[in-house]
Amino acid sequence: MTESSANKLLNGDACHRTSKGRKAGKNGFVKNHCLFEQPQKYRHPREKIQNVPHNSSLYKKPFVESFEETPLLVAVLTYMGYGILTIFGYLRDFLRHWNIEKCHVAREREEQKDFVPLYQDFENFYTRNLYMRIRDNWNRPICSVPGAKMDLVERVSHDYNWTFHHTGKVVKDVINMGSYNYLGFAENTGTCEDAAVEVTEKYGAGVGSTRCEMGNLDIHEELEQLVARFLGVESSMAFGMGFATNSMNIPALTGKGCLILSDELNHASLVLGARLSGSTIRVFKHNNMQSLEKLLRDAIVHGQPRTHRPWKKILIAVEGIYSMEGSIVRLPEVIALKKRYKAYLYLDEAHSIGALGSNGRGVVDYFGLDPKDVDIMMGTFTKSFGAAGGYIGGKKELIDYLRRHSHSALYATSMSPPVAQQIITSMKIIMGEDGTTLGDDRLRQLSENTTYFRRKLHDMGFIIYGNDDSPVVPMMLYMPAKIGAFGREMLKRNIGTVVVGFPATPIIESRARFCVSAAHTREMLDTALEAISEVGDLLQLKYSRREQPLPSLGWMSEESLLQD
Repeated sequence: MTESSANKLLNGDACHRTSKGRKAGKNGFVKNHCLFEQPQKYRHPREKIQNVPHNSSLYKKPFVESFEETPLLVAVLTYMGYGILTIFGYLRDFLRHWNIEKCHVAREREEQKDFVPLYQDFENFYTRNLYMRIRDNWNRPICSVPGAKMDLVERVSHDYNWTFHHTGKVVKDVINMGSYNYLGFAENTGTCEDAAVEVTEKYGAGVGSTRCEMGNLDIHEELEQLVARFLGVESSMAFGMGFATNSMNIPALTGKGCLILSDELNHASLVLGARLSGSTIRVFKHNNMQSLEKLLRDAIVHGQPRTHRPWKKILIAVEGIYSMEGSIVRLPEVIALKKRYKAYLYLDEAHSIGALGSNGRGVVDYFGLDPKDVDIMMGTFTKSFGAAGGYIGGKKELIDYLRRHSHSALYATSMSPPVAQQIITSMKIIMGEDGTTLGDDRLRQLSENTTYFRRKLHDMGFIIYGNDDSPVVPMMLYMPAKIGAFGREMLKRNIGTVVVGFPATPIIESRARFCVSAAHTREMLDTALEAISEVGDLLQLKYSRREQPLPSLGWMSEESLLQD
């Protein structure tokens, strides 16, 4: 390896460095990762964008991701906000200790004071004193189909969000901007619903057994054959729970003496699966190919700790779309590194399957890659298909092995028959096997809605994270007080949103996360955008310092870039 990794890779760590070579932190500059970029002169001078040498053969279209910097004043005020809340939290804990303020949390009884404590009091500090203030923004009960619009059960709290009481009223026709209903299949009418009802009448709602005993139905085998054909792989296996698809199958694939290289922003199910496997885990910077290559090189050069024996297996674990950042994995580069260093690739397409690609087949389809280059293809049916469960796809030998060794396959109850039918029907619609163009129409509508919604939010002056083609749209709120305020104000305007804060995000990067759906009409999006703009002005959320919108990045050949 005499050639430097900087010359080998396309667009890695240079996107995270300043021009002087210093590492950029969370509060650094605008990190705008773009292949086939237009010249610097067309952009706002405050946006520091690196033009990185690349091999255009790996990317067949522009790849644009932007992460605008956190303004310094906003970062300072955010830290101050959390500091003030922490001080008041300690004060309230002092008052609770002396029974001046009533404590609603679980506590040890006096007669159990000599026992080992069941509850760690300090570990619940954040829940008691920060989360409880804005708890009304989460776990709202829904009493309708969670489609483009939904109905919410109205509730009130008389003890500062410790308990809630239903008023008996229903908030009607709330525009749903939070559900992962990417293709709009969360519905109670239409082809999918009719097929699910018919299957329920034939098989019932549940199976009551595992696949390896009395729970293997013909509809399950039909589903797995369809999934394999949809993904373009030899074989596949379906599971009843998406979270368990990761957490229970990774331990079956790796173990002691194996190395897992995990993206720092991977989902909790991937993290749990890696920990349960007993493998050594090393984390690389999010979507940073130089960080990943460094770990791969070190793993091959040094081997296992102490013994320095070669690793039995090296597994790279990444996601298609990262659900908190809205970013898309740099799959062409990951595959190139995987091939170069003879590693295995585990791709979690929970959010990308159905939502990306001209055929809706996920991030592999989006980049025009060969599915055979991905060793383990994982995804869920809970989002684009409006159902539940997950799948693993790959070579027949892999799937046969999992059928014998996966805890999720051996001990979990089989997927419910109507759920399996919902997946089959929706997948056939996406593939066009229902004899209509409904699948293509929904894919096109999702792409158009995503582009329109992201562009409008940028134009309004909000800071938006992620890839231009990602239907997951994080909008930055930053300050802790604005997390609850934004969710409440949006609900007043009949818009349902998801707000996220620390510890689910970095402490100064609280955000609202919108999920765009093909079921959203342009009128719904305009209504939501108008409300977002109004609340943004009210709460002063328009932090972006771009003076004008970014120009559209069309296709530019390598020759035209060289001429410029």
